[in-house]
Amino acid sequence: MLFELFVHSVVDYAIYMLDVDGKVISWNAGAERIKGYSEKEILGRHFSVFFTEEDVADGRPTAELLIAAEMGRHEDEGWRGRRGGKRFWANTVLTALRDPVGTLVGFGKVTRDLTERQRTQEERSGHHQAFTHLVRAQETERRRIAWDVHDDSIQSMIAVSMRLQMLAAQRRDSALLQLDDAIQGAIRRLRILVAQLRPPALNDEDLVASIRDYLDDVVRGWGLDCTLRHDFTAKPPPELVVTAFRILQEALVNVRKHANASAVVVSLTEQDGGLLVKIADNGVGMKPGADSSPETLSGGHIGMASMRERAEAAQGWFQISGRPGEGTSVAFWIPLAAPATVRG
Repeated sequence: MLFELFVHSVVDYAIYMLDVDGKVISWNAGAERIKGYSEKEILGRHFSVFFTEEDVADGRPTAELLIAAEMGRHEDEGWRGRRGGKRFWANTVLTALRDPVGTLVGFGKVTRDLTERQRTQEERSGHHQAFTHLVRAQETERRRIAWDVHDDSIQSMIAVSMRLQMLAAQRRDSALLQLDDAIQGAIRRLRILVAQLRPPALNDEDLVASIRDYLDDVVRGWGLDCTLRHDFTAKPPPELVVTAFRILQEALVNVRKHANASAVVVSLTEQDGGLLVKIADNGVGMKPGADSSPETLSGGHIGMASMRERAEAAQGWFQISGRPGEGTSVAFWIPLAAPATVRG
């Protein structure tokens, strides 16, 4: 009696029974809410009324009954129909019911409406596709600019520099040599820009190797003592490798420009289904309150804004903290798993 009361009171699940032929013989409040039929309307009708026309044509209702009778149960996830023809995404479990001697006497069916979950997954999948496209487009544009600067601007400036050196030697003009020094300085800065736009260390298939190479080949050359700590073994997709590398790169450039530090520690760990990266330096630190100020995180500092926007575009987060004289710590987290693809 209590069990029957419980079943008929449940509204989040459609719970009902079928006879051996698949006709509805019981109906709870959850079934009426989810499927739209009253008990009077549905009793005695075949449960194929809940399937789409395509599934009925393919013989799925009969197949489910046969599988449940043979295997004891059948579970499925897919489109089902409400009263009036509207579809919803459902998880269904069909269980064979047998008497004490093993004779099949009917079936029990439990249906859960997962439409909202499916909609959320589709939105996440759409966001992931847009994010992947954005990262690829950004990296393509960076490569194009790097090639243009290297093959055009730098080469032209090298030619000018060589001509100035020849003229300076012919005329013994120190002013020409000073001008050449300025051009040589500009060439060095452009080469640094090219390396930042497309670092040789960036391998979008191996994040740990990319970071290790960047620390060894670039950051140590700035005079910083670098330490890499990680227990990270996952293989994230290329767009997440690029995103994590770019945020880390910007953070390390900021250490070089602003921290007045002698050492930096980079750590990578897996946490809560994502990648957690921390970059901590031993530099001058930050002014009180600067770590949480809108100017720091939103646009007053273009580097900070860029890092935050990259992390949030990947559906992650970004934080910065520090105290005067105690160094600065940058941390960001990005999820590793792409949204599951939902069958339609």
